[in-house]
Amino acid sequence: MSIFKDRSFADRLSTAETAKKRQLESFKAKLTQEDPAAAERRAARQAVVAAREAREAEREAARRALAEKEAAEKAERLAAEKAAAAEREAARLAEIARLEADRPRQIIRDVAQYAEMRAASRRR
Repeated sequence: MSIFKDRSFADRLSTAETAKKRQLESFKAKLTQEDPAAAERRAARQAVVAAREAREAEREAARRALAEKEAAEKAERLAAEKAAAAEREAARLAEIARLEADRPRQIIRDVAQYAEMRAASRRR
């Protein structure tokens, strides 16, 4: 422990500071050096990321295709429903028109039937 005997606190602080600076410099130097293993790992990670993005793009394309197909089917179904509703409405209007056209004849029949019934009741 004789190494600590004749040194002041300021000397120890400056020694610690220079040691920290050297460590930082060596760390920075290691960062700038290209490690082949690190480059391999980086390339592998990039390949995984690219594959993941490709799968996501495929899934998104499949989702869009499915959504477009469902939208087309829904539009087709709505068009068929509208056509059926229009057909029902046309049939309803045709029936109303037929009944309206038949109304004067029906009134005449009803009046004749009423007259016959009255005449029959008077005969008794």
